[in-house]
Amino acid sequence: MPCKKKKTKKGFQSAQSLFVQYEPKEDQKYITREFQDFGYRLAQELDDLEHKSLYIKMAKEEKRELLERALSFVSDAQAKNKGALFMWKIQQIKKLNKTQKI
Repeated sequence: MPCKKKKTKKGFQSAQSLFVQYEPKEDQKYITREFQDFGYRLAQELDDLEHKSLYIKMAKEEKRELLERALSFVSDAQAKNKGALFMWKIQQIKKLNKTQKI
């Protein structure tokens, strides 16, 4: 009788299996959603943890592409106030997108 190989699942994993090994750090104990994590990481990279709730809200409501473009711009700049520069770049990108759609 020929040996049967066990079928291993290939392709996508369930979302639940991805978070099984995920344990938040002590300062991230209330982060339960991906957008919260992204917003918190934004606040860290911008050195603006006192406004982390603002970045979490933006991560929930704004397009990820917009936030990543602005973050890329700020990370390349040597600014004292990275949070203010980030917000300015968000507004600039939005205005540019608005004028291109017309």
